[in-house]
Amino acid sequence: MVLDLDDTLLDHRGSTRRALAGWLGDLGVEVEPSLERAWFEVEDRHFDTWRAGMIGFEEQRRRRLRDFLPLLGRTVGTDGELDVVFGGYLRWYERSWQAFADVRPALDALVARGLVLAVLTNGRAEQQRAKVAALGVEEAVSFVLTSEEVGAAKPAPEAFLATCRRLEVAPDRVLHVGDRHDLDVLAARAAGLRAVHLDRDDVRLEPPEGRITSLAELPARLRD
Repeated sequence: MVLDLDDTLLDHRGSTRRALAGWLGDLGVEVEPSLERAWFEVEDRHFDTWRAGMIGFEEQRRRRLRDFLPLLGRTVGTDGELDVVFGGYLRWYERSWQAFADVRPALDALVARGLVLAVLTNGRAEQQRAKVAALGVEEAVSFVLTSEEVGAAKPAPEAFLATCRRLEVAPDRVLHVGDRHDLDVLAARAAGLRAVHLDRDDVRLEPPEGRITSLAELPARLRD
């Protein structure tokens, strides 16, 4: 079984909200819903540009700040200055990492059944592995594979196929589970894997047999 990381195992959006509150507090700014929405919007937009291979990882961070800082009435500054400012946010983000409550019990149950678990995630290897370590699930996971290492990011088929090769299992024998319907579910199926949508928000983009609302449902689903 292959699992996504951000917003599947790690509560990325919750961690981001906590990090924003701390970071903006350091800057003397009170978090407002409009600022939170703006941060997620610039994060999604520029991370997608990075994922498409159009800019570097550090540059996507700088672009997020170039769009966001003017909303705070702050000067944008040079690339080096932006890197320092982003470092302030990053420290709060790393301290805010937290797993969803269903993660550890579900992974323990799956491992007890003899399943080999892997994590496939878009991002930098160092940061994504640090997240897995912070969540305390390293022992449950056989390996973590990142888009940086593969040279292709989800939804590219190669990201999924590289994971299957590492597992030494044919794609049609691998189940991928993730929160993004586009990047995880549809993309995994296009690469020949089976997939289940982790639909924590209950948006119902899949029929009942293609979705779960909690990882706690996975062990029972595999018995069906």
